[in-house]
Amino acid sequence: MINPKREKGEPTLPETGLLVLNPADALNIAGVLKKTGARKHFFFNGNLLVVPGEENAGAPFFMAGPAVGSPMAVLAFEKLIALGAGRIIVFGWCGSLISEISVGDVLLPTWAVSDEGTSKHYPVEERPESSSVLRGHLSTHLGRQGIQPRSGPIWTTDAPYRETRDQVENYGGQGVLGVDMEFSALCTVASFRRVEMAAVMLVSDELCHPEWKPGFRTKVFREKSRRLIEILLESCRGAQGAGD
Repeated sequence: MINPKREKGEPTLPETGLLVLNPADALNIAGVLKKTGARKHFFFNGNLLVVPGEENAGAPFFMAGPAVGSPMAVLAFEKLIALGAGRIIVFGWCGSLISEISVGDVLLPTWAVSDEGTSKHYPVEERPESSSVLRGHLSTHLGRQGIQPRSGPIWTTDAPYRETRDQVENYGGQGVLGVDMEFSALCTVASFRRVEMAAVMLVSDELCHPEWKPGFRTKVFREKSRRLIEILLESCRGAQGAGD
C-alpha cells in the first residue's frame, strides 16, 4: 500500500554512503562531518548528512543514523534507497558467540540467521546475505589499515534481553560468529530492492562465557570505534564504483 519515495524538498543522495546503527557512533560521526561542509537534512529521529565531493579527493557520500533494531533500520534503509542510495555500508556493534572472538574484534558478516520480525514481510526466497563485492572492498580497505576482520554468519534477534544459553551454544556450535539486531533485515531489504549492502560489526560484548562480558564501556573499545569510523569514512569515498 505504501512505497517509499522522495518527497518534495528532500535531497537526492550520492550512490554510496554509511548507515550507522549505534546512537553514540552516529553522534560522533555527525560531529566530524559537520566540519567538512556536510549539509544536514531531516531524517526521522537521527542525522542525514551529505558530504560534497572534492577535486582529487574522492566522490561525495552520505551518512545516516542512528537506527537501532530491525524496524527502525529498515525504515531508514528504505528511505535512503528512495533518495538514491545504491551502495550502503552499515556500521554497528555485535556480541560474540564463540570464544575465539573477543571485544574489539571486527566482523564482516556474510549471511544471517533471522530471528527478527521484519524480514518476513519481504518476499525474498534466498537466505539474507550481504554483497560479496562490497564486502571484499571493505576487507581490503580494513587490511590496509592493519585490521584483519573475520567473516562469517551472524544471528539477528529482536529481543536482546531474551537471548538464552542454549541459543548461544547452539548457534556458536554451528559456526555463527555473533549476534546483532539489524543485519538479517537489512540483507533482506537489500536483496529485495536490488542494492549493495555490506556491514562492519565491532564486537562490543561476549556471550560465550558463563557470565555475560560487556566491553562497550571501556576506553579501548571507544578508541577502536572512533578509529573504525575514520576508516569507514575514507572507505565511503573509495567504494565508488566498487560494484562495477
